[in-house]
Amino acid sequence: MPIRSAGSGRVPGDPVHHPLFARCYAAFGSAAETRAGLAGVRERLLAGLSGRVIEIGAGNGLNFAHYPAAVSEVVAIEPERRMRTLALEAALRAGVPVDVVPGVAEALPVKSEAFDAAVVSLVLCSVRDVPRALAELRRVLRPGGELRFLEHGPGGGRPMRAAQRALDRTVWPSLAGGCHLTRDTVGALREAGFELGPYRRMLLPEKGPRFPFSYAVLGRARRP
Repeated sequence: MPIRSAGSGRVPGDPVHHPLFARCYAAFGSAAETRAGLAGVRERLLAGLSGRVIEIGAGNGLNFAHYPAAVSEVVAIEPERRMRTLALEAALRAGVPVDVVPGVAEALPVKSEAFDAAVVSLVLCSVRDVPRALAELRRVLRPGGELRFLEHGPGGGRPMRAAQRALDRTVWPSLAGGCHLTRDTVGALREAGFELGPYRRMLLPEKGPRFPFSYAVLGRARRP
């Protein structure tokens, strides 16, 4: 497939730089696709999409292999240089056209109302300004456009939630590329003016031991 992708080198003003996290994520992410069942979760996240899609925080491109054939183009935004390099490699293997470009969720480098759907996958937990990022997603989606999301979130009983809050206040964001475990994605989407579709709380992986980072929400929302 033809790919119109930006260079993978660092661009002026690269706002995100997590080289150690990027290396670790790439090393463990592929194994998690099969052993932890994340590939199946990605299939559910992207099923039924069509037309032009923008993916925010594409990471190393693990979603690319799961886009349906009805998708005419994916514009994949990734701010981290090393992740962007890996995403470019994944784009070459994708079954749909993928354009990998630098950018941040709070200031997307694309035109308004240009996309039929948007995808955020373990991204809103790490952006610096969630309301601004969601306002940008509303801007770039056409009226009636759909947002698919898979995000970390609070879960478990009182001790687990206390552990999540403690991690968010201390070491976790630094270790995990800015990730926060207690952000309320569903509430943030409502406040941003999205219409919530079906969503469900889940564990990642869906079977196995439960850790503070195991809790997630998978769902859909729509720009009015």
